Amino acid sequence: ICDALEHLDRIAGLHRNLDTAIDYLTAYHVAHDLSDLPLGRTEVDGENVFILMEADLSPDSTRLEYHKKDADLQIDLTGGEGWGYTNLPGEKAGEFTGDIWFQDQSGCRQRHAGRGRFVLFFPGELHKPGV
Repeated sequence: ICDALEHLDRIAGLHRNLDTAIDYLTAYHVAHDLSDLPLGRTEVDGENVFILMEADLSPDSTRLEYHKKDADLQIDLTGGEGWGYTNLPGEKAGEFTGDIWFQDQSGCRQRHAGRGRFVLFFPGELHKPGV
């Protein structure tokens, strides 16, 4: 799912953890700019909902990730970030870490997100964040 941030509430009701994330981001955005979130991990609801802010972009990486149980909501705050995705199988790359598995895939399609846009990847969907 990809859309503008002002439409984030349209995906409410898909899952209670997603609703928690939407509520948190909406409330935070009332008083702050989302780019003011600190780098690293911000706990919202323990292991159920958290925000991971990263500054490093890697457009040349061929490594994709997927999650067994977690959805991944990504927001482009600057207009300079993109993402990649594929539904083609790849080769395992690296070891399982937490809920993140990695694969190498050269046939990944990359898209520019656009400032103030989000993309939501469901469990099992191969994607490349931080492009």
